[in-house]
Amino acid sequence: MSLPLYIVNAFTKTSFGGNPAAVVPLPEWLPDKVLLGMAAQHNLSETAFVVPREEGLFELRWFTPGAEVELCGHATLASAHVLSEHLGFQGDEVTFSTRFSGELRAHYYDGAIELDFPSLNPQPYQPEPALIAALGVPIIAAAIPQVHPWKALYEVESEAVLRQVVPDFPAIAAAVDHAVILTARGERHDFVSRFFAPNLRVNEDPVTGSAHCVLAPYWAAKLGVTQLSAAQISTRGGVLKCVLAGDRVKLTGDCVTYAVGEIVESLEGG
Repeated sequence: MSLPLYIVNAFTKTSFGGNPAAVVPLPEWLPDKVLLGMAAQHNLSETAFVVPREEGLFELRWFTPGAEVELCGHATLASAHVLSEHLGFQGDEVTFSTRFSGELRAHYYDGAIELDFPSLNPQPYQPEPALIAALGVPIIAAAIPQVHPWKALYEVESEAVLRQVVPDFPAIAAAVDHAVILTARGERHDFVSRFFAPNLRVNEDPVTGSAHCVLAPYWAAKLGVTQLSAAQISTRGGVLKCVLAGDRVKLTGDCVTYAVGEIVESLEGG
C-alpha cells in the first residue's frame, strides 16, 4: 500500500514561512493507531487526513504527533490547497465534514483560500499562578471559550513583551492541560499572538488558524471592529486576515507546497 504525501506551508507565500502541515489523502479511513503513528512519524504540528465522500465533500481529521485534535486551521487550509493544486478539484468551495467541529468550508478566490470556522467567543477567567510563572511575564487579561475549551487566551502588555517571552514548556505542561494563546495589540497589525501546546507535543506552533477562532472575537470586541489583520510572531511567522461574521470567523491565507512524496511503508498492521 502506498499513499501520496504533501508538505504544505500554510498562511504564507514563502517556502520557509508559515506553518508546515502534512496532508495525506486516503481512499478510506485507516485505524486510529495508524493515523497517529503516521502523524508522529511526520513530526509536524499537524497531519491532516482527507477522505472523499461526494462531489465537493470530504471528511477531514487532524493529528498532532501525540493526539487527535478537535480543530486545526492551518492543516485545513493546506488540505484545501492540496485538493485544488494537486488533486484536480475545480469548484469554488469545498466542504469538510469533521468529527468534532461540524462542517467547515474553504472558499477559493484571487489565489487565496478563505476558511469558514466557528467563532469561539472566550469568557474572562482568572489565570493560573503556575502558568504566569512559566510564561515569565505579567498577564493583563485571560479568557477561555466555553466550547472547545482546550485553548485559552492570555493578553500581555505589548508586542515587544510578547516577542521577548521565553516559555518554560515543561512548567506550562504541568500548570495547565490546555493550549496557551499569548496575545497583544500589534504594532503593524491589529493584534499579534504566539501559541504553546506542550501537552500535545507542540511546544510552539508557527501559525495556528484555530487559535484565531478565539482571538478574532476577543479583539473584535476590544477594538470595536469586525475585520482584523493578524500576525503570529513565531520564528517562522505568518499573516492572516480575520473577519467576524456573527457566530463564524472567516480566516484568509495563502499556501505554498514545499514537497510532494509517497508513503511506501506497509501500514495495514499499524
